[in-house]
Amino acid sequence: MITKKLRFLPAILAAGYLALAIPPTDSAPPPPPASSPHQPFAWDRDDFWEAIEARYGALLQAGCGEAAPAARERLARARAIIDEHTADILPPESPLFPELEGLIFEAGPAVAACRSNVPDFLSLAADLRAFVKRQSERWDPDAPAARTILYRLLYGSRAAVEEVILQTKGVVPVPAMLPGTAEPSATPAASMRGVTVHSGDILVSRGGAATSALISRGSDYPGNFSHIAFVYVDPATSTARIIEAHIEQGVVVSTVDQYLADKKLRVMLLRPRADLPALRQDPLLPHRAAERAYRGATAGHIPYDFSMDYRDHAKLFCSEVASAAYAAEGVALWAGISRISTPGLRRWLWDLGVRHFETQEPSDLEYDPQLRVVGEWRDPGTLWKDHLDNAATEAMLEGAEAGARLASPWYLLPLGRAAKGWSALLNLAGKIGPVPEGMPAVVALRSLDYDNRHAAIARRLAEKAEAYRAAHGFLPPYWRLVQLAREAGVPGGRRSGD
Repeated sequence: MITKKLRFLPAILAAGYLALAIPPTDSAPPPPPASSPHQPFAWDRDDFWEAIEARYGALLQAGCGEAAPAARERLARARAIIDEHTADILPPESPLFPELEGLIFEAGPAVAACRSNVPDFLSLAADLRAFVKRQSERWDPDAPAARTILYRLLYGSRAAVEEVILQTKGVVPVPAMLPGTAEPSATPAASMRGVTVHSGDILVSRGGAATSALISRGSDYPGNFSHIAFVYVDPATSTARIIEAHIEQGVVVSTVDQYLADKKLRVMLLRPRADLPALRQDPLLPHRAAERAYRGATAGHIPYDFSMDYRDHAKLFCSEVASAAYAAEGVALWAGISRISTPGLRRWLWDLGVRHFETQEPSDLEYDPQLRVVGEWRDPGTLWKDHLDNAATEAMLEGAEAGARLASPWYLLPLGRAAKGWSALLNLAGKIGPVPEGMPAVVALRSLDYDNRHAAIARRLAEKAEAYRAAHGFLPPYWRLVQLAREAGVPGGRRSGD
């Protein structure tokens, strides 16, 4: 009798496997608002980038006799504009901003070619950022004109600085931390990597995972950062704690060492302006916000919010950890809200669990005029990986706009669902499973597919970049990296319907 029953076991197992392989009902993201004045940013300066690259190659051949005067001239002109107009109130439409943009981009190749003006260039970029941030305090940060100028100059000057750092790596020493504005704070303080951090400060960073690059680049204004963490300093012990939300664990409290041990390609420190009306009335407001976040994180489990709904605080994604705490104290961060408008990107993010396309993305917090940039850490060794990952991501997103879809093969769904079930049991025991809490099995498979495709393109891109360096005598600049990434394979892989 047992033998007869066992004859049906393969059929029963096959039927169970096929049942688990039934995919969930597919749905599509809502289209972006048709009447919105906000449009995805595009540089549209391919000829300019080509000219800069050619100029750099020529200056390398010509030497400092030509490069040094060119660098000094542009640096001096940019410095004069900033010094002459520091006390002025400029609208975002001022012609001085495009001139500053041109000067910083044109100075970069000359500085990198001669390598004698690197400290001056880095100092100018920091002062330019502070100048533009102070001007933006009088602008509507959500107006398209203001947002575009902020992006062009803050993101653009960072891009120029990083090209200089990469092109001079190993020849010109660059400090890991480049200082910004020494914004005063009355809240409890602690030391972090030799820098004084205050309770209520915000750490904006970029992780090393492929999806970190997607978060950084996946916006109407592609950026450099993928994660937000909130600093709380115990006033009794002057010990810093970092509150952050991870997809694997939800909201956690980490030590500084634990925070830094989690791979980061860059970190930026932001601090609320001391002259904000709310802080003038209560200088300890940032500390109260940080304490609120700390007490909430230590009181019980807060799940991760994959939908990126910054208005509902029952679950929290990384940006929301800081914004929710500050909102409770009367300060609304992300004065310019993040938007995700392109159809292909919306489709991919929807397939990965995102349900809100007006939200709070980490990169966009830099443009909030309520905050000052205190400093930024970069590791020149990991900076190159950051650029490779970004370029591979941009090529993949071009594939998304052309119709590429993320794969979740039906035959892997049973394994994914089994892993999800095991993860749920581990979560009940307070442990982390292979599939994060709140992430469906089908989303985990799509995420894995994204990681695999990205890794393949990034690997081939690294080979192409090395071949370019050998042929031209310098690393391909970022705009060239994107072109090489397109050539590194079929962007995004499988197209819809394949």
